[in-house]
Amino acid sequence: MTIGEPKHAFPDFVSEILAQHTHEFAKYPPNAGAPELLDSIANWIKQRFTVDVDAATQVITLSGTREGLHNACIALCPETKNGKQANVLIPNPFYQVYAVAAATVGAKPVFVPAEASTGFLPDFSGLPADVLDQTAVVYICSPSNPQGAVASREYWAGLLQLAEKHDFRIFADECYSEIYRDEPPVGGLQVAAEVGADPERVLIFHSLSKRSNLPGLRSGFAAGGPKTIAALKQLRDFAGAPIPLPLQRVSTAVWADEVHVIANRTQYREKYDAADAVFAGLNGYQSPEAGFFLWLPVEDGEAAALSLWQETGVRVLPGAYLSRDVNGHNPGKGYIRAAMVAPKQEMTDGLNIIRKHLYQGN
Repeated sequence: MTIGEPKHAFPDFVSEILAQHTHEFAKYPPNAGAPELLDSIANWIKQRFTVDVDAATQVITLSGTREGLHNACIALCPETKNGKQANVLIPNPFYQVYAVAAATVGAKPVFVPAEASTGFLPDFSGLPADVLDQTAVVYICSPSNPQGAVASREYWAGLLQLAEKHDFRIFADECYSEIYRDEPPVGGLQVAAEVGADPERVLIFHSLSKRSNLPGLRSGFAAGGPKTIAALKQLRDFAGAPIPLPLQRVSTAVWADEVHVIANRTQYREKYDAADAVFAGLNGYQSPEAGFFLWLPVEDGEAAALSLWQETGVRVLPGAYLSRDVNGHNPGKGYIRAAMVAPKQEMTDGLNIIRKHLYQGN
């Protein structure tokens, strides 16, 4: 239960489409994405977020979101801002590529706590004005990994106002957006369009890994303003690795199909219910709004994970491994992360072992 690798079945038609296009492995793929794939992605954005984007100028394909989240910093984060080292704001806990991207471009990473007191989302507005004035990029993950928190319209609108006031870009990691309980999470471009914000302020990242159970396909996209996408395309032209054309053909069909996504979401909803039943009455248990992780409170995450592994064989991730110490405080230390990716009964068995082993009498 340590790794967020989806185990549900991917769509049946994937293998057939791939087989039909194996001859296209003999061709260099279009760097930014085949026109058919870009159109499919733009149509999905329209249907999902009610936002019109131009497929040719506002979308670029990615070899998974990790590549894009890293390379966007190279393409778009300046070396300095206002004559000083630029800041990159990062939620804490966080997906490790955010910090690696900041280090790659020589920016100063500023880790912003995302814990229970802030609704498990970072409170960027609480930072000092001088920190925000030096900020070039803000990473935000909604639904969040590992806590499963969802940013509201009000949260997005406030962050967009902050970006305009202090002149920074928002990199919105939305790869868990299609795994949720009831209402679909709002997206960064969606709220930007609703409030009339500059589309160059927001760059969204999506993937087929979680939505469609295709982590090995390495297929995703970024979408934003034309100038933003032009910068990403230029970097890709010099140093990128485009998706092989047969995989682009598969991706075109997968983005156009919602039937398998609905079925996938149904399975995760059943897993949410199973987890809620296992941890009913547990003090501090937070049922996730979205995503497929449980963020479980313990006294010491590393000690708890080690004890679980050695004594029961169940493996989870210590929360501190997803966080950084800031001023002597690590917001992940008192948690473990459990991935709800295994088949439902296997997952439930694992969660029951966790409950019995770590929370006796609670």
